[in-house]
Order: sequence, then C-alpha cells, then structure tokens
Amino acid sequence: MLVLHAAWVLVVAIVISLVYETWRATSKAGTSRHDSMQFLAGGLALYGLAAVVIAVLFVGPGWAAWVGLLFCVAWIVYGIFVYNPVVMLEREPGIIDWLEDLVFMGLLFVAATLLLYDVLGWELQR
Repeated sequence: MLVLHAAWVLVVAIVISLVYETWRATSKAGTSRHDSMQFLAGGLALYGLAAVVIAVLFVGPGWAAWVGLLFCVAWIVYGIFVYNPVVMLEREPGIIDWLEDLVFMGLLFVAATLLLYDVLGWELQR
C-alpha cells in the first residue's frame, strides 16, 4: 500500500514539474539558458524515466520500492546540489518558481519516505 501511495505522490510531482517546465519554456523563454523548448526537450527523457518508475511502482514487483527509492533519492540529490544552486538561480526566480520547487521537492521527500518505510518493512498505523 505504501508503494501505491508513493506512486500517486510521484504522479502529482511529475505533472506539476512538467507543467512548470512547459510554462518556463513558453512564457519565460529566453530568461535564462534553461528557459527554452530545447531545455524542456532535453528533460523529456527524465520524465520518461519517471513514467517508467511510476509504472513499475503501480505494477508492484518486490523490487519496485527499491527502484522508486533510488530514483527519488537521485532526483533529490540533483535538486539540492545542481538544480537549486545553478538552474534555479540562473532563472531569476519569482514566487511561482520557489513555490513549485518547494512543492516538487517536498513531494519527492514524501515519496522517498513512503518507499523507505516499505523497504524497511514498516507500516503506517491508523
């Protein structure tokens, strides 16, 4: 059950991110080198990988939680050490940018926590 909840959290996170990146590529085109259709197109492979990971989580093989956890941790590390200090700052961020970043990263942490609980064999109590 935790894996399914994590999958849904990742669906929401990916949709928010994809909508945001599309908005940046169109409405904010040219603000930075990261605000273009080329940058968005380059990131589509990552969104495709995210879709595969989410699909695996929904199918639910025994190793799915590990794959999802590793994916979330990798994206969190990228966000902390590359995206926020480089991409975000070059974009001259406004309130929408910071809100999207906080929500997206927060959802990644929620999904990673749910998947870690599953990997450790923990359950949430009612």
